[in-house]
Amino acid sequence: MMDRRAFLRAAGLVGAGSVLVGCSSGGPAEPGAATTPPTAPPPTTTTTGPPSPPNWESLRARISGTVLLPGDAEFDKAGLAFNPLTDTRKPAAVVRCKNKDDVQACVGVAAESKIPIAARGGGHSYAGYSVPEGGLLVDMSELKEIQVRPDGTVRIGAGARLMDVYTELAKAGRCLPGGSCPTVGIAGLTLGGGIGVLSRRFGLTCDRLDAATVVTADSQVIEASGAKGTDLFWALRGGGGGNFGIVTEFLFSTFPAPNLAVFTLRFPAGSVATALGAWQEWIASAPPELWSNFVVSGASRAPACHISGCYVGSVGDLNGLLAGLKARPTARIVQEKDYLQGMRFFAGGSQRESFVASSRMLPAPADPARVAELMTGRQGVDLLIDALGGAVADLGPSDTAFPHRKAFASAQIYGKTDASGAARATTQVAEIRDALAEFTGVTGYVNYIDPAMPDWANAYYGANLPRLQQVAKSVDPDKVFGFAQAVPRT
Repeated sequence: MMDRRAFLRAAGLVGAGSVLVGCSSGGPAEPGAATTPPTAPPPTTTTTGPPSPPNWESLRARISGTVLLPGDAEFDKAGLAFNPLTDTRKPAAVVRCKNKDDVQACVGVAAESKIPIAARGGGHSYAGYSVPEGGLLVDMSELKEIQVRPDGTVRIGAGARLMDVYTELAKAGRCLPGGSCPTVGIAGLTLGGGIGVLSRRFGLTCDRLDAATVVTADSQVIEASGAKGTDLFWALRGGGGGNFGIVTEFLFSTFPAPNLAVFTLRFPAGSVATALGAWQEWIASAPPELWSNFVVSGASRAPACHISGCYVGSVGDLNGLLAGLKARPTARIVQEKDYLQGMRFFAGGSQRESFVASSRMLPAPADPARVAELMTGRQGVDLLIDALGGAVADLGPSDTAFPHRKAFASAQIYGKTDASGAARATTQVAEIRDALAEFTGVTGYVNYIDPAMPDWANAYYGANLPRLQQVAKSVDPDKVFGFAQAVPRT
C-alpha cells in the first residue's frame, strides 16, 4: 500500500492504507486441511429461531486476550481505525487476541450469534471495514512476532506493521517488497496484493508469500501454502483482506537486502502535461531495478507535480538513467541509502489522517494533457501514479488472485480532508475516478477500497472474480466474514 504523505515528504513538501484491510476451467480445489481443532464449538448452520446474542463474559473467561465492551475505559480508543472519518463506525466489542486460539474463539462467537466480525491489523482499510459496525472487532496487534529464519524465510504475525517488519529484516540483512506507510499492517497489504517501491524488481508482497495460517468461518485452523496448491492459498494472494478467514501468521521468502538509490524531482506549477508525458515514456523503457511514481497535486489553476523513485543499485547508475528523462526539474534530490534507510525515506508519519480515496489501474500511458485538465480546480486532491511492470508482470493475471499483472501503473486519487470538507472531497475524488475510466476501463486496486466504486467486484478482481467467488462460497458459505464489499458468494 502506497502512502500519499510519504511521497509529499520525500519531495520536501510536508513534514512527514487493510481490512483483515485486500480462473480455472473446473471447480475449486480443496481449500486446505484443518490442522488444529477449534477452541469454540463450530457454528450452527441451521437454527429453529433467532440466534442468541453474544455471551461476552463467557468469551472473556475462555481466552487469554482481553475483551473490551462499551463503558470499559479503553473501549472507545480501541475501536478506532487509522482514518478519523470512519470514527462513526462502532463495534459491539473489541477483543485483543494473544494467539490463534483466541481468534478461533472469536470466530465461533460471531458465527453462532450471527454478528459481523472483522480483524484489524494496521487499521488502514480505506472504508473502515476493519471496524465492523455493531460487530466483533478482532484486534490482532499483539500477534506481531517477526522471526527471520536461517533459510531466508520470515514468519510474521498478522498484527505486525511494516516499519517493524523492515527493521527486523534489515537486522538480518534481508528484505521483503512492501508498501511505504510505516503503520500499515502486513496482513492487509499482502492479502490485497502489495504494491510498493521495490515491486518492479522483487514483485508484489503477495508474490513472496509461501504459506499462511488461517482461521476459517467454522473456527478451524487451515495451513494454506503454495506447496499444497490450494485454491485458498491462491485467493489469499490478492483476493483482498477479510474475505476468506482471519490470517494469524504469514511465511514469506525474502531477498538479500540491497543498497538503494532514491530520488525526488520537483517541477513548477503548470508543467504537469510536459513532465507526465516525459515520465511515462521514460519509465516504460526503464529496467526493473528502477521504480518511480508521478504525483500531481491538484490546484485551483495550475497543478504542480513531482517525481519520486527508488533504484536497486548505485547513485551513479541512477544518475545515468535520470539523464534520459526528457523533463528538467527545478529541484533534485538523489541519495544513496541502505535498505532500511530507503524504506524510511518513503515512510510518512504515524499519526492518523482524514482522507477520501479511490483508484484505477492504467493499462497504458494516459493522455498527459487530459490528466492535467482533470487535476485543475482540484485543490486538496492528489493523483499518485505508481509504475508497475517488471517483476509484477512476470506472473500472469490468473497466477494469483491479483489480476492487474499487465497494468502499466496504478493510479490512486487521494483527497486529504476533515469532516467538514468530506462531502466535497468525496465528490472530487469520484469525478476524477470516473473520468479516468476513459483510459482504464472498469479497474481498481482492492487495497485502496472505495465504497462508492462503480462495479467494484469486477474493478478489483477482473477475470479472477468467478474463481474467488467459488473459494469464498467453499470456505464461508454462511457469510460469517461478509461485509459491504466482500467477495460475492453468488
